[in-house]
Amino acid sequence: MRDKILERFLQYVQIDTQSDASSKTTPSTKKQLDLAKVLVKELKAIGLQEVEMDKNGYIMATLPSNIAIDVPTIGFVSHYDTSPDFSGTNVKPKVVKNYQGQDIVLNKRKGIVLSPDYFPELKNYIGQTLITTDGNTLLGADDKAGITEIICAMDYLVQHPEIPHGKIRVGFTPDEEIGRGAHLFDVEKFGADWAYTMDGSEIGELEYENFNAAGATLVFHGKSVHPGYAKGKMVNSLLLAQKFMKALPKNEVPEKTSGYEGFFHVAHVEGTIEQTKLSMIIRDHNAKKFAKRKKMVEKIVAKINHKYQKKFGAPIVECEINDQYYNMREKVEPVFHIVKLAEKAMKALDIKPIIKPIRGGTDGSQLSYKGLPCPNIFAGGHNFHGKYEYVPLESMEKAMEVIVKIAELHAKKHLQ
Repeated sequence: MRDKILERFLQYVQIDTQSDASSKTTPSTKKQLDLAKVLVKELKAIGLQEVEMDKNGYIMATLPSNIAIDVPTIGFVSHYDTSPDFSGTNVKPKVVKNYQGQDIVLNKRKGIVLSPDYFPELKNYIGQTLITTDGNTLLGADDKAGITEIICAMDYLVQHPEIPHGKIRVGFTPDEEIGRGAHLFDVEKFGADWAYTMDGSEIGELEYENFNAAGATLVFHGKSVHPGYAKGKMVNSLLLAQKFMKALPKNEVPEKTSGYEGFFHVAHVEGTIEQTKLSMIIRDHNAKKFAKRKKMVEKIVAKINHKYQKKFGAPIVECEINDQYYNMREKVEPVFHIVKLAEKAMKALDIKPIIKPIRGGTDGSQLSYKGLPCPNIFAGGHNFHGKYEYVPLESMEKAMEVIVKIAELHAKKHLQ
């Protein structure tokens, strides 16, 4: 299947599917449907049934059971949008065969190099085939690798009816990268007892914990006065935003945290003397610590407002905090056998399971709270959301094999 995996993946990543957080529609960008329509055709072509896409771009399909007994239905889910953090337009993937640990020049003119000196994990893939960017865009392995693996796994099971499996449901979603991938996902219609998102990173990853997540938007209101006559009158909203950022714990940021450590992340600041808008995200695996982080932001805002309230008679900072998703662990632990099944499948394929918390979120976190427990399995990519993104072809092949093995082990357990 390796050639089919490569062919499908290269086709998918060249279709621009970036989502847009500022949009109010679903999907957030019409161009996502360019790939969605291709996926619908491919699912039908390989022989899946009940293939449909609803008005919001959610795709569902069924691989019917080939065994005589009823077993719980498993689902596999991936998203087809790519991150708005970096360009996904005009993706030109490069295929590096038999990688030997050297620097990979992505873009000679711009001096962009994918180097094991900076990304040492590259040396784990010596002798393998790597798919990279050309240095101008992201690649889109997040999560077109997952889509490729699911479709190829279904194709393989159709072609190999000797492999027993129960009913399998497939789901593809838009807008995961802007936190809305599962918002309109119809869990009842999907009809699976549990599912797996194929949306992890390096080979072996198996995750059933993720961040509790919130997004915060702060607006700082200043007073613009001619700088030559500004003493005691001007309030620079840019400097107010700077005061806020300085009040946050300096070591609790993404670049200084790992594992279960949470963080505050200022993602965007734009403004003038009169008004500055700041966007940030708040993350923590622990629910109590998550709540404390949100309270800290509110307290810093209240302190700034208190300082200026008497003088201006109105809050000088506005703050809105919205929860985005929660740690799926609470919903997965009661059905932990679904994690054990994925772990057993990996071990059967000589893949060492890497069970660790996700320092982010997947559709699975929201789906778990909607009644569909949904751990996350590796899709194989590295350095998502940027020009240094790459994926080893062999990791994608192994991910496909894990899907097939999960289906097979699940069926055989009930046939015994």
